[in-house]
Amino acid sequence: MSASAQAAVLSVSGIGKTYVQPVLGDIDLTLMRGEVLALTGENGAGKSTLSKIIGGLVTPTTGQMQFQGQAYAPASRTHAEKLGVRMVMQELNLLPTLSVAENLFLDNLPSRAGFINRNKLRENSIRAMAQVGLEAIDPDTLVGELGIGHQQMVEIARNLIGDCHVLILDEPTAMLTAREVEMLFEQITRLQDRGVSIIYISHRLEELARVAQRIAVLRDGKLVCVDAMANYNSEQLVTLMVGRELGEHIDLGERSIGKVALSVNGLGRSDKVRDVSFEVRAGEIFGISGLIGAGRTELLRLIYGADSADSGTISVGEPLQAVRIGSPVDAVSHGIALITEDRKGEGLLLSQSISANIALGNMEAISSGGVVNGSAEMALARRQVDAMRIRSSSPTQLVSELSGGNQQKVVIGRWLERDCQVMLFDEPTRGIDVGAKFDIYALLGELTRQGRALVVVSSDLRELMLICDRIGVLSAGRLIDTFERDSWTQDELLAAAFAGYQKRDALLCEAAPRNDR
Repeated sequence: MSASAQAAVLSVSGIGKTYVQPVLGDIDLTLMRGEVLALTGENGAGKSTLSKIIGGLVTPTTGQMQFQGQAYAPASRTHAEKLGVRMVMQELNLLPTLSVAENLFLDNLPSRAGFINRNKLRENSIRAMAQVGLEAIDPDTLVGELGIGHQQMVEIARNLIGDCHVLILDEPTAMLTAREVEMLFEQITRLQDRGVSIIYISHRLEELARVAQRIAVLRDGKLVCVDAMANYNSEQLVTLMVGRELGEHIDLGERSIGKVALSVNGLGRSDKVRDVSFEVRAGEIFGISGLIGAGRTELLRLIYGADSADSGTISVGEPLQAVRIGSPVDAVSHGIALITEDRKGEGLLLSQSISANIALGNMEAISSGGVVNGSAEMALARRQVDAMRIRSSSPTQLVSELSGGNQQKVVIGRWLERDCQVMLFDEPTRGIDVGAKFDIYALLGELTRQGRALVVVSSDLRELMLICDRIGVLSAGRLIDTFERDSWTQDELLAAAFAGYQKRDALLCEAAPRNDR
């Protein structure tokens, strides 16, 4: 490295933050110019709090910072961004009712005579999107029409516009495909070559080994390790993070696979989900894999009644019988639950307490005559806080103050009080640290031992291979194939994920008019 690359661009000294109780204490850390510093730890360890302090979203209780040799105390995120410190958060900062182009340049829209210069905006947007591999997306597309993965890439592209010296990436690959991850890594290399320093927050330790030069590990709000990434393997890092060793083998316990509990036959909606059929038995975990845009989330929403199907039937119960599901209320009445991938937008009331959020789906159990029994609500919340190992000061703490993983646990905990025999999990471990993931896996095993049928959508193929009994692969809206445990390989699963698109593209080529000039 050159001498300039060795210079410190950011340093924090004695940084701490206290809410109801201390969540971060006495952090000393230096970020070098042009390096990738991995920041990891369990949910609730303080990663997001530290990154938000650096990004100007949170004011520290103690300590001070320096940026490019000058005192640094950003008054807001906007202030930090103007200085060149950018942050891509887990919870996206996009406006769904505006176009991709408008979101990218919302603070700097090109204008002419007081009107937005749409041609210039489109040109600028195409260049910005090309940096993160979004050439196939029309800049005029509303952000709300994109999947979570593509929204994540738009957010990253937005933060790369302009003069960026420090870029904080908080779980940037949680919803990305393997191809998109590779494109992100290529962009990170280019940013390093430009001298941009990157704080890379992730629980995917194999990614950290690929992109980071140094690693900083937080545990319970304290910095327990800052060292060269090359000095540690995944097992050693996990031990540092959680204070105990975790194996890579999942024992879901003795289970009995029973009769079919969910049957989906010919389910379809426009070109998003096409003639999908499968069955899931009681006590079974059925995984659904596929690329972003393959129709995975859309399929779960159809089963749950959040969207209306154009065709197909759904059967549940014992004996199995077809049911009409026109809304989520219908789905719940027939024993079907959905744990959504978008916990912020669809799963939680962020301004309410843990107890209020867990009570949302269980009002009948804790109320009488329309009046909520506070003691019953608190008892229910404490039961799930303990069962899910939710890190909080008390059940009265606001959900907005929890880490992303603990917020997800609140969503899952709400449904565990319901007698739903079919449970649909959409990205259940998105943004959840290694230790908490194993807790969730153990929970899934317990649910199957209770005889519940689970459908799990995940972007992490190895996760599905670890926990599922069978995996169905969606590609371009179609269920291409279903693989049994011990008979699948990662290559076969990936090949199936691309198969539907290859077939679709071939048909489009055949249907396209030929140019015989």
